[in-house]
Amino acid sequence: MFLQKEDLKNNIYNYQVEDITEGDDAIVHQALQAAEDECRSYLAANNKKEWQDGRLKYDLDAIFSATGTKRNALILSHCIIIAKWHIIDLANVDILYEQAKERYDRAIKYLNQLAKGDISLDSLPQIKPPVNPDDENIEDTYPFMYGSREKFNYE
Repeated sequence: MFLQKEDLKNNIYNYQVEDITEGDDAIVHQALQAAEDECRSYLAANNKKEWQDGRLKYDLDAIFSATGTKRNALILSHCIIIAKWHIIDLANVDILYEQAKERYDRAIKYLNQLAKGDISLDSLPQIKPPVNPDDENIEDTYPFMYGSREKFNYE
């Protein structure tokens, strides 16, 4: 998993996590996975025509399979903020709720801008668009863009 419980210490005290979750690591891991999935969802290309406008398409598997210091620090930071939000949503134990909400909103705004191509992060792995749509493996590489060959009749 991209996020680890110890990553939370960069944004929330351990005692706060323990108080909120009552020491249940399953809750922490669920929040970490939810944060990763939420972050991925903002960066994932979809099959809307607007995704073919030349914006960067990020290699999500490469980004979120990175571990340790190989993880992108900015994406990691945003994921931690989102994970904290999912944890504190359970209770407000000695946490400045407004500050957490403001940081969460900023993280989401950033991810939206990144996904729309308003900003770019060149340190993230990218998927190169195909040069020729008749390329043999196009559906395997870009199914969200091209669907099946039969549907588009490339012949």
